[in-house]
Amino acid sequence: MTLNIDKALGVHDEALVLRSRRASVLASNLANADTPNYKAQDLDFRTALKLAQPEPMMGGEPQLIRTHTNHAGGLHNPYTEQVLLYRTANQPSLDGNTVDANIEKSEFTENALGYLISLRFLSSRIQGLLTAIKGE
Repeated sequence: MTLNIDKALGVHDEALVLRSRRASVLASNLANADTPNYKAQDLDFRTALKLAQPEPMMGGEPQLIRTHTNHAGGLHNPYTEQVLLYRTANQPSLDGNTVDANIEKSEFTENALGYLISLRFLSSRIQGLLTAIKGE
């Protein structure tokens, strides 16, 4: 019997990559809260996760994409650029900046919790696999 690690881990490995990318986008928004004409962005997590999954009907596997010739093949989600959207300002500022620090902090916290949930799920899943492999 063969073990398919991707099936065993589910979507949580890809979710970690997307949550990390979203944290980076949200942190960038917070860092630029006082930059004139800066437009806040956010990652549509659900759409990116759907796009990152292989089509079950097609039987395809996700392809690794190198962004630089010196990079080894690894985790890269080409779909994050497609779902990176600009946030609409609730209250426009005079300098054109659309960052609302309270919203960004809230979204960052929610994203961090989702990251921890996926990380804990993966950790318990891996522990279960190790226990099965060891025969304990």
